[in-house]
Amino acid sequence: SFTRYLLEQDFPGMRIGPEPTTDSFIAVMYGESEGSVPGNALVVDPKKPFRKLSRFGNAFLNRFLCSQLPNQVLKSISIIDSPGILSGEKQRISRGYDFCQVLQWFAERVDRIILLFDAHKLDISDEFSEAIKAFRGQDDKIRVVLNKADQVDTQQLMRVYGALMWSLGKVINTPEVLRVYIGSFWAQPLRNTENRRLFEAEAQDLFRDIQSLPQKAAVRKLNDLIKRARLAKVHAYIISYLKKEMPSVFGKENKKKELISRLPEIYGQLQREYHISAGDFPEVKKMQEQLETCDFTKFHSLKPKLIEAVDNMLANKIASLMSLITQEESNMPTEMVHGGAFDGTMAGPFGQGYGEGAKEGADEDEWVVAKDKPAYDEIFYTLSPINGKISGINAKKEMVTSKLPNSVLGKIWKLADCDGDGMLDEEEFALAKHLIKIKLDGYELPGTLPPHLVPPSHRKPLQTVE
Repeated sequence: SFTRYLLEQDFPGMRIGPEPTTDSFIAVMYGESEGSVPGNALVVDPKKPFRKLSRFGNAFLNRFLCSQLPNQVLKSISIIDSPGILSGEKQRISRGYDFCQVLQWFAERVDRIILLFDAHKLDISDEFSEAIKAFRGQDDKIRVVLNKADQVDTQQLMRVYGALMWSLGKVINTPEVLRVYIGSFWAQPLRNTENRRLFEAEAQDLFRDIQSLPQKAAVRKLNDLIKRARLAKVHAYIISYLKKEMPSVFGKENKKKELISRLPEIYGQLQREYHISAGDFPEVKKMQEQLETCDFTKFHSLKPKLIEAVDNMLANKIASLMSLITQEESNMPTEMVHGGAFDGTMAGPFGQGYGEGAKEGADEDEWVVAKDKPAYDEIFYTLSPINGKISGINAKKEMVTSKLPNSVLGKIWKLADCDGDGMLDEEEFALAKHLIKIKLDGYELPGTLPPHLVPPSHRKPLQTVE
């Protein structure tokens, strides 16, 4: 339903329901005509980036397809829709392929990983927990969406959010708190509307995050290249150490078993010898499993020249490449995701913040402050105006009653004192009170005073050229 919400149209192979309806990985991509390509045909297509997936075998390829359609959103991004997740052992056994390994393969190559939870059926099953653990090392790519949050009221939503954060904390072992976007990302009417403003703000934040992906794609690819280069270097140290420790004639099998069991100790030794961070080493248990089937005598010895070349690349060439990418990005127009749901909240009266805060009254003929001006005038005339103006000292006495910090009140003063004479007339004072109200209502102040907020007596007459 989330993918359908972004695209604003159905895609081939899509099924939406309360139960886990999809048992396939669906790559939703741009195509001139609508259609789908099955997995076996997909992995032999040189134009698609899926050739390496053939190693997961037919059990996976039968459940993998590419859905193509001419949608504006898909010109900038492609979406991988993963299968629904069930609790218990049944789903895991019946898949016939290593589900977590496939997720890991995609996680290493995608730009963003979105974990979706429904507010009214929150659950992190065993398989979902294993799936999240498969994303280890890709934490910077993960975003969490608490979807269909309108199905519960505010009190329940607060409890669901707390429960979700607690559950995620037990699965994703990072010191940082994950960013959770709360909203209703489907095209159904809101059931509970009291959090509408929150949902709109969260949707805008998530859209901005997704829209910025094409712009930062080159930098992220470079980041992944650096990550892989560091891992490859560490891998070379491990393999060459195991090769060096192997006897030349007898006792090879026993030595192999000993080295595998001593792997954590070997990691520590290499860490100290080559000054490598512990985070650059592969997971011990997984490495031990992979080494069981390897012949250590066929491993290569360390080639210092190759290590030196990698170090040189990381120290020098990457820096110059980074500056080239930055320069190229600054010269190119900003690339953003367009179409689908992304166009719905960009402009017009349903854009975020339209008619709210400092934008209130932007499309009205009358000065928006005028409706509250009589009340502001009563206060104004109690502040001892001289020649229709009050001094900064008297204005300050009234303005500080808002309890806003001086830095904010100073900005309000600067915006309200339209003629810059250090005093406020009744319209300028009314404007100051209006700006205080905007800030107290939780909105941001504008950097410069918008034309519709300029008091009528301070507006410059329009010049007509004959």
